[in-house]
Amino acid sequence: MAIDTTEVKAIARYIRMSPLKVRRVLDQIRGRSYREALIILEFMPYRACEPVLKLLRSAAANAEHNVGLDRTKLVITQAYANQGPVLKRFQPRAQGRAYQIRKPTCHITLAVAVDEARK
Repeated sequence: MAIDTTEVKAIARYIRMSPLKVRRVLDQIRGRSYREALIILEFMPYRACEPVLKLLRSAAANAEHNVGLDRTKLVITQAYANQGPVLKRFQPRAQGRAYQIRKPTCHITLAVAVDEARK
């Protein structure tokens, strides 16, 4: 008997947000079921929840459409945010000086799989 360990990924790239702030949200949903994660993301007060929620729905849609998995049995197996390129801008200051403003971006990866216990 072969164990089905199909893992379906969804990746959001160049999200205009600090990866540190996104990781704070991802840590809360990693290892949870799809439905549980939706509820958590819906009511968390952070701005990072919006792209993560959108990505979670995309990963579930990928699993359902491309592999034929059931959304109700999905569990988040991987969730991480890597740093993307940094947009560098300058802010004029007093006496002809210029301060650098760093606008970070990140790449968010979310992987879901069917939980064997829920089968």
